[in-house]
Amino acid sequence: MQLAAAQLAAHLQRGLRPLYTLHGDEPLLAQEAADAIRAAARAQGYTERSVHTMIGQRPDWGAVLATGGSLSLFADRQIVEVRIPTGKPGKEGSTALQQLAETAPGNDGVLTLVLLPGLDFATRKSAWFAALEQAGVMIELQPVERSALPQWIAQRLAAQGQRVAAGEEGQRTLQFFADQVEGNLLAAHQEIQKLGLLHPAGELSFEHVERAVLNVARYDATRLVEAVLAGQPARVQRMLDGLQAEGEAEVRVLFLLAGDIRSLARVAAAMAAGRPLPMALQEQRVWGPKQRLFERVLPRLAPALLQQLVRDAHVVDGICKGLKAPGWPTDGWQALHRLALRLAMAAAAEGGAGRAAARG
Repeated sequence: MQLAAAQLAAHLQRGLRPLYTLHGDEPLLAQEAADAIRAAARAQGYTERSVHTMIGQRPDWGAVLATGGSLSLFADRQIVEVRIPTGKPGKEGSTALQQLAETAPGNDGVLTLVLLPGLDFATRKSAWFAALEQAGVMIELQPVERSALPQWIAQRLAAQGQRVAAGEEGQRTLQFFADQVEGNLLAAHQEIQKLGLLHPAGELSFEHVERAVLNVARYDATRLVEAVLAGQPARVQRMLDGLQAEGEAEVRVLFLLAGDIRSLARVAAAMAAGRPLPMALQEQRVWGPKQRLFERVLPRLAPALLQQLVRDAHVVDGICKGLKAPGWPTDGWQALHRLALRLAMAAAAEGGAGRAAARG
């Protein structure tokens, strides 16, 4: 059973299921969801808890299976928590998880909680993942997208009785807040709590937020590429500066950006040869949020522009490795800025105007 994270609170009010699986790369959301399940379990008499972190060469899956079958004399119910930090349980773990899924519905007095990181497409198609999904409640903890972050902040402020000003001033305050904490949801949560300690319930001014909120943004190269494809030049500029300041290697950033540029060019070529867009995307292994970004940006990019971007990516690769190119900066990060912003500006523009601007 798939359950959205936003539906968890209402679900827990209706009663507990014997098996829950949480997966996702956002620590704050994973922590909050797991805490909510544990709290609901404690309220219903689950007074014991055992935690099994499955790492190393030979994790003890036998202990996990045995724990769920042995109740204490002094506790009617217990929580068995299985943490798999890598998301790869291995052959023995796969068998054990399927056994857990099979026995959980009939194992009275035991609530099993499986905690996983974000999972790739192949892992989601595995037998053990399907077994967990079928036998229990499966919750994917998706990161808060940058476009949704201001609203997320506003909701969290409202939960502690605070709000920003109405209209444009309030939107400016929320955008500033989002810029300061982008990519670091746990820090955003902490900064919101800080505002609750510093100021009473009611309206917060821009100055209140500006004085209280630190610049704790963390930038991820994968998110950078998403910002490029979404046509967000200002955000791309800020993220590139942040990645450079954090010590990220420009070759890794280029690897991700150039990979998507090549994929865009290949999908466009396949479509020109008569392939339907869904088939072309599938052949290039473009799924999920990236698929939606490709679908949006491809009509804005002429084939000639895409080929030029492929050549530009090759030039930037050489610059990052110490080579020089006529008309290009000698610094790898400056060259990356030019390449990323060229694609972002083309993605931001409408129709032919975007294609022409990106060629400049």
